[in-house]
Amino acid sequence: MPVLFLILACVLWAVSFPVVKALHLEQSARMPGVSPAFLAAWLQFARFGLAALLMLPVVLRMARPTRKEWRQGFWLALWGGAGMALQADALAYTEASTSAFLTQAYCVTLPLVACMRSRKAPTLRVIVATLLVIAGGGVLAGVRLDSLKMGRGEQETLLAAFIFTFQILTLENPKYEGNRGTPVTFVMCVVIAAMFLPISGAMSHQLSDVVAAGASWPALLMVFSLALLCSVAAYGLMVAWQPRVAATEAGLIYTTEPVFTACFAMFLPALLGRWIGQDYPNETLTLSLFAGGSLIIAANILMQWKRPPHEPAISPMP
Repeated sequence: MPVLFLILACVLWAVSFPVVKALHLEQSARMPGVSPAFLAAWLQFARFGLAALLMLPVVLRMARPTRKEWRQGFWLALWGGAGMALQADALAYTEASTSAFLTQAYCVTLPLVACMRSRKAPTLRVIVATLLVIAGGGVLAGVRLDSLKMGRGEQETLLAAFIFTFQILTLENPKYEGNRGTPVTFVMCVVIAAMFLPISGAMSHQLSDVVAAGASWPALLMVFSLALLCSVAAYGLMVAWQPRVAATEAGLIYTTEPVFTACFAMFLPALLGRWIGQDYPNETLTLSLFAGGSLIIAANILMQWKRPPHEPAISPMP
């Protein structure tokens, strides 16, 4: 059951990629000359700020955060916010496909951290699954080793992947035992919004841009969908259910996200493009997409094949 909920979180996160691209097209058409870095920072503030507002009634009535939940939510926001900021900047210096491939580096760092903690070598199952994921990610992204360089964008992406490792590990830290998923997710959203509000203001040409970026019904509705589906629901599932699986396994499960993204990209862009009045063509099914996705799915099937029952969660359900 925990694995299914984490896969559902990946499905919800996958929706964000075509929606974010459509939002960028809509905002760029309304605000010509605006900085892509400003739009990226503004989106984090708007998305997670709105997510916090959506969760606020529930938190105030039934799930006010404890001091320990505030602490865990703060660290989740710090690692996640820093990683997303590095990713956004890295995309200005490298291809999106290369960034997607290098982001999966946490599949290597997670087993290494787990080995250092337990002082045991990784199992053959983990080694094979990790290699399958790396190969699948490379095929899916269309990355060629002879063209892979290590410039600023690639270095920042690797650093972001390393930081995301600590976000995943924070969820299985035993010192947060007893924390509830809903208030921790709320705190994470509040802190990320607070982090990116001054950043978006500093990157804008004028402070009115912060309001103008969301001053259309398509923009508002797309931000609302990102806040509800990709922040409240997806991160809520992650925070509540990841403690029930090992961090190494969770990292491999999260690599299914680009597979679902590729599936949505085959029909959702054209629908969004017609809605916002912009040219946003669908992607097509290619051999590399099929082969790369199959390798990633095979890795996750290998991790789940004839496994013993998962250990109990370190935190109860919200």
